[in-house]
Amino acid sequence: MIHPTAIVDSKAKISKNVEIGPYCIIGPEVEISSNSILHSHVSIKGNTKIGKNNELFPFVSIGTPPQDLKYNGEKNSIIIGDNNKFREYVNINPGTSQGGTITKIGSNNLLMVYCHIAHDCNIGDNIVLANNVQVGGHVIIEDNAIVGGSCAIHQFSRIGNLAMVGGMTGVLSDVIPFGLSLGNRNNLVGLNLIGLRRAKISNDDIKKLQKFYDIVFCNHNFRSNAENLDNNMKDNKYVKIIIEFINSDKKRPISLPENIK
Repeated sequence: MIHPTAIVDSKAKISKNVEIGPYCIIGPEVEISSNSILHSHVSIKGNTKIGKNNELFPFVSIGTPPQDLKYNGEKNSIIIGDNNKFREYVNINPGTSQGGTITKIGSNNLLMVYCHIAHDCNIGDNIVLANNVQVGGHVIIEDNAIVGGSCAIHQFSRIGNLAMVGGMTGVLSDVIPFGLSLGNRNNLVGLNLIGLRRAKISNDDIKKLQKFYDIVFCNHNFRSNAENLDNNMKDNKYVKIIIEFINSDKKRPISLPENIK
């Protein structure tokens, strides 16, 4: 159903059972899959592909040019998965040539009011971004992460799988998988124990993760500490995830506890 006040370009590909509410604007290169709902005043432009069962609330804006002075009009795109909820005033920008030209958002995510996803970001699945989270360019947020309200995430930062960032945190350093990070400028303060339990990770695995954390993050030599772990701990699948995260990308520093030596 398309409201008569909506402006939908004839070249746009709109699947069956898509609701497009009053005063929405849909550009010619947009694709929207079945059972998605655009409530009203939603603007979708550019080369934007949106999956199934997404719900976009009033004044969501997707596909306007990146807020990057290096952007020079190159072809770019946004790819969005299924079952996402984008609340009022969410803004998502496409990629640039410096980051692969694509901004990606997975499935089953909740982006609350006034969230911004900048160019070249890669947002996974089952993520919650609370109100007014500002995600800089080239940021990676892995599956099941939760970011508290009014956080600002510096460009090129990474937030790992099942990590949690406390509200009003400035994220300038990478947050390890399963980590808990907060502060005016983010520090690691422990593991996301509540998230681990909600994910039904066993107590034995949680104890191993806690032991790993205590050993590896006891000082600034965390990389050496991780390398020197015994094989029994290294073989734990959750420990492996953190070690791979630490070793995989070094554009931003790893968030560490505030008072370590």
